[in-house]
Amino acid sequence: MTLRVLIIGDIVGRPGRDACLQLIPYLKRERDIQFVIANGENIAGGSSITPDTVKDIFRAGADIMTLGDHTFRKKEALELVEKDARIVRPANYPPGAPGRGYTVAKWGSGIPIAIINLMGRVFMDPLDCPFQKVSQILEDLREKVKIIFVDIHAEATSEKVAMGWYLDGKISCLYGTHTHIQTADERVLPKGMAYITDLGMTGPYESVIGREIEPVLYKFRTGLPAKYDVAARDMRLSGAIVEVDTETGRALHIERVHERV
Repeated sequence: MTLRVLIIGDIVGRPGRDACLQLIPYLKRERDIQFVIANGENIAGGSSITPDTVKDIFRAGADIMTLGDHTFRKKEALELVEKDARIVRPANYPPGAPGRGYTVAKWGSGIPIAIINLMGRVFMDPLDCPFQKVSQILEDLREKVKIIFVDIHAEATSEKVAMGWYLDGKISCLYGTHTHIQTADERVLPKGMAYITDLGMTGPYESVIGREIEPVLYKFRTGLPAKYDVAARDMRLSGAIVEVDTETGRALHIERVHERV
């Protein structure tokens, strides 16, 4: 049996949520999607999560939400990540951080699917080592779960590629988030793991990675502070569809998705 999973890149603000509300049901219907994982760290005004914005993403059809470096920018996130097992924050936060770094969901007749969230350290906050942390989690999951997806929220492409080679043969899919720019390197690696360096952004594309253009240009040209409001035009959903063999956990295919509302 095969499982078709839609993985969605960084959802930015209301435009990104609206894109999900319109396009996730369409893709589930037209592309026979059976499970949806979405990165939601920017859903609340471009930074972090709130109860209402989380409801939008799950109402749109997402099954699991991963996060990133903006996770705790809003105080509401502290309680949300603690209480809702569908929300996963980076696993390599230090011990004692609220929430969970991975979760195991059930699909169909009870087939378990593990979703792990990591954060890179190159040009990012100095969290615990993502390589060591994911190894610990995989040891916990060994013999229990065959289908495993990992979202690495990272800036450096080299760090994401390195993690890909490290995890090939150990998980079903590793995909990158954070840069908001979709990469064209999707492939199934030799030992059966689907890989893409970055899923891209879900939100307003008439923008600078989701923000209004003029304030960003002002900051670049002058070096002075500027308020970066979320843009509102040209909404798109960016991500990928991964097909997985449920018996082995190996990826069979990965295809980029980039849909305009």
